[in-house]
Amino acid sequence: MAAPASPTTSERSRVLAAVRQSPATRVKVAVVDIDGILRGKFISKDKFFSVAEPAPAGGFGFCDVVLGWDSNDACYDNATLTGWHQGFPDALARLDLGTYRRVPWDGEVPFFLGEFVRPASGKKGGPEEPHPLCPRQVLRRVLRRAAALGVRPMCGMEFEWFNFSETPQSWADKRHTHPTPITPGMFGYSMLRASHGQAFFNALLDELPRFGIPIEALHTETGPGVYEAAIAFGGALESADRAALFKTAVKEIGLRFGIMPSFMAKWSAAYPGCSGHIHQSLSDGRRNLFHDPKGRHGMSALFESYVAGQVAGMMEFGPMVWPTINSYKRLVDGFWAPVKPTWAIDNRTASFRVIPGSPKSTRLETRCPGSDVNPYLAMAAVLAAGLHGVERKLKLTAPPIRGSNEGAENIARAPRSLIETTRLFRDSAIARDWLGDDFVDHFAASRDWEWRQWQDGVTDWELKRYFEII
Repeated sequence: MAAPASPTTSERSRVLAAVRQSPATRVKVAVVDIDGILRGKFISKDKFFSVAEPAPAGGFGFCDVVLGWDSNDACYDNATLTGWHQGFPDALARLDLGTYRRVPWDGEVPFFLGEFVRPASGKKGGPEEPHPLCPRQVLRRVLRRAAALGVRPMCGMEFEWFNFSETPQSWADKRHTHPTPITPGMFGYSMLRASHGQAFFNALLDELPRFGIPIEALHTETGPGVYEAAIAFGGALESADRAALFKTAVKEIGLRFGIMPSFMAKWSAAYPGCSGHIHQSLSDGRRNLFHDPKGRHGMSALFESYVAGQVAGMMEFGPMVWPTINSYKRLVDGFWAPVKPTWAIDNRTASFRVIPGSPKSTRLETRCPGSDVNPYLAMAAVLAAGLHGVERKLKLTAPPIRGSNEGAENIARAPRSLIETTRLFRDSAIARDWLGDDFVDHFAASRDWEWRQWQDGVTDWELKRYFEII
């Protein structure tokens, strides 16, 4: 089975013709940084047609600082492949014309995603190779190995997120404390609360599909002002594109209504955290390879090996599914988020929820990730862990848990801090095998940096606890 394909000549011609015919005078282009944040710019149409030429021509320079700084634009002091010692040069970004869409809330301006490449020989003008730090390329690396196994991963993401009656200025004026949710109370699946924010709710349902993000379902969740959206299932790369664009799109649409969406994993200790669940299956191009009506629980042997891979190896990819300091505040017993590497049959207390069903719907839902993930990296992590199990033909030896973690008494809990999972990740032979040494070293360094920023900070919790009393 081939790796994800580039647009055909006819598809390329169609896309270029659509941009020529667009009344817009500009084109919006973007890449995704290490934290999953969209970084981009507007370019003129003339510049776009130069950029869109096939390799080795085309492409455009994009400062590689976006691979070497954090979510607050502070540069890492411990990176090797990018940094002040390298002078932060331009890296070569190539647009993927297959990502073409128009932005409904921005005058239908044409939009494209790009990804980074670098000279294979280290010299410009020669053969190119994927940039090892580019999140989209990291996922492509996993997908190429899946193709060598004869399988095509199919994925879909769900996001939960809270919505607040705030603007960037009002949030700054409040000194980033006490945000005001758009609705009060705990009211999951509420038609009433959805009606309260009807204009925003309908804008999401109307405009996201027009932006190439098909939404299967949207509803309120348990908590003040919280929504959950299920993004339609598709090929893994397309699904990661949709998920990455979804978070930015929701924020841009929210601005129009004076609403600030937040994809923090846990904004308040009083409420459940926000998930970024990933649904997965493997296809051979004709059928769902996870489905076997004669298998245990309707699972094929390949499906069992895939789940076994995640049970055995997912903790080694921890910082890719729990990437921030805040991620670990979500991992609290009794608050829905699973805290152990457990599997079960249609049980939402497990990390790996097997959903048996029809030949079309049988799948795995990995419930570890929070909504703060970089979708490319989270998807690369769950696929790598699962496919590792397929390659090694691992067996599901432990029985599925029941009820609320019944049967998981002797299973070790997930680490509770970013630095713990980062150390496991840095030392992981599985992660290095699937993702490459360059990426593992760089991403581990970026998480070590994030941890040190937290270590140096003084929080309101500390002031409240110690300022007067100690």
